[in-house]
Amino acid sequence: MNFEEIKQAATAYGPAMTKFLRELVKIPGESAEEKNKMERAKAEMEALGFDKVTFDPMGNLLGYMGTGEKIVAFDGHIDTVGIGEMSNWKFNPYDGYESDEEIGGRGTSDQEGGIVSAIYGAKIMKDLGLLSDEYTVLVTVTVQEEDCDGLCWQYIIKEDKIRPEFVVSTEPTDGGIYRGQRGRMEIRIDVKGVSCHGSAPERGDNAIYKMADILQDVRALNNNGDTESTSIRGLVRMLDEKYNPEWQEARFLGKGTVTASQIFYSSPSRCAVADGCSVSLDRRMTAGETWESCLEEIRQLPAVKKYGEDVVVSMYEYDRPSYTGLSYPIECYFPTWVIPEDHVVTESLMEVHHNLFGDQRQGSKSTVAMREARPLLDKWTFSTNGVSIMGRNGIPCIGFGPGAEAEAHAPNEKTWKEDLVRCAAMYAALPTTYCQNIK
Repeated sequence: MNFEEIKQAATAYGPAMTKFLRELVKIPGESAEEKNKMERAKAEMEALGFDKVTFDPMGNLLGYMGTGEKIVAFDGHIDTVGIGEMSNWKFNPYDGYESDEEIGGRGTSDQEGGIVSAIYGAKIMKDLGLLSDEYTVLVTVTVQEEDCDGLCWQYIIKEDKIRPEFVVSTEPTDGGIYRGQRGRMEIRIDVKGVSCHGSAPERGDNAIYKMADILQDVRALNNNGDTESTSIRGLVRMLDEKYNPEWQEARFLGKGTVTASQIFYSSPSRCAVADGCSVSLDRRMTAGETWESCLEEIRQLPAVKKYGEDVVVSMYEYDRPSYTGLSYPIECYFPTWVIPEDHVVTESLMEVHHNLFGDQRQGSKSTVAMREARPLLDKWTFSTNGVSIMGRNGIPCIGFGPGAEAEAHAPNEKTWKEDLVRCAAMYAALPTTYCQNIK
């Protein structure tokens, strides 16, 4: 491959990528409301000469370049979160702004910039004759990630029967190559009580007080060390080889966490003892933790055991219909995943970066110093569709995408034009490099 030629081609498409991204930003599209954004992305694929462009029943957009037997996929979700408090924005989030370096607007980093770069990366492959009989490039523009990360890919793998050789997540990586993330799950605790008149609370059994005891134990589980004499040993124990065979990857990803995120109650009135209380727990999981182990450690908390059958610990389920009306229920469990540092996919992407841009993170004038101070090979703090691609289904997944994690879900979200260009070049060079490395 002529890497200089690839960089020149990506640079030439820079203005077109900026225009396309700004047009996507102008179309609102939160989870399950992506239809109009999808139509715009489909039009771009068709205009650029994709060999096949189709929607699946869930509404995911699948664009193919090439005819080879192996599938190399590039994934990006097109849905965004809402805009939050409008007064925190300095510009219209659905119109954004453009400067010499930046593009502003909801979805620019999280993560429509990745979609733009992937589509143009495939176009560069076609322009420069980089497609071969060995592989087909699949660009997936996916739905409902913000609501339920990985649901779209669970459908693609299980129902569309598509199983790529590997997948590149184009979520923002701040110039780095990311090889994993902590998992997460959504846990619910329900506590039963008995109501009575508030003037004589001793006649009842207050569910809120029971939950208060349980929440103290949940907080201890998160905060305690692994040498505590207490019966609640902290989650940090999973970083210790005594407790976790996967301790090395756990240290790379960071320890798991748990926190209360919502609370609900039931009571006959404000003048009565509460007869029910429920909480939602956000549980982040490191390597070596499973949904079974996470539920069981809540069930084994002293306060949960104390209240016995009055406490039920369970996992949430997601079943919201997509914009096509299709409902595909799934547990709210998003597994930890990490691809080894010496995996051929990891090494291939690192090799491409070395050949195109060297061995340090790249960035614009405003970001390069901060990026160069960080390792090139790193991990996400947040969750991605990799939870299904690799976490549930064992398909190798790696991340490289334009924008920054810190911009996600924030007011005044932005991305950088140079990132779009670099990512398109990286994507264009990766499939050929991978095929050479597996021979």
